Amino acid sequence: MSVPADLPQVDEHSIAIEATPDAAWDALLRVVEGSFASGASTRGARLLGCADTVASGPRPLADGSALPGFHVETAQRPKELAIAGAHRFSDYALIFRLDERDGKRTVLRAETRAAFPGLKGSAYRAMVIGTRIHVLVTRRILSAAKRSAERA
Repeated sequence: MSVPADLPQVDEHSIAIEATPDAAWDALLRVVEGSFASGASTRGARLLGCADTVASGPRPLADGSALPGFHVETAQRPKELAIAGAHRFSDYALIFRLDERDGKRTVLRAETRAAFPGLKGSAYRAMVIGTRIHVLVTRRILSAAKRSAERA
């Protein structure tokens, strides 16, 4: 499986991590899984009518894993983790890329792609993207991965 190429890019954020790509990868997997492991995530995924509503599949996250709201499209250690999903108001993907810098540092990038069809999709986009909730959540994931990797 691969992330649909026709999904428009929404944004991209990055953070420098003082750790190897392997350490950053392990931290990223822990943080992504923990970010969507709560009962609130499961309830939210069900409410929105997400294709994936429960955690399932292999752990740590790998091809075939699912989280509430997402499934793993690609897990290429330590280069790229792509998670995607769909619900009544949007088709979306979050692609994390790890770029090695001098063997001891890593730049972690998070690219969001999404389509918001119809009037309800436009309203949902305004609620999630327009209010910057999405930016805050994405930056929180990146910051948490940085802290976790640098502690390891």
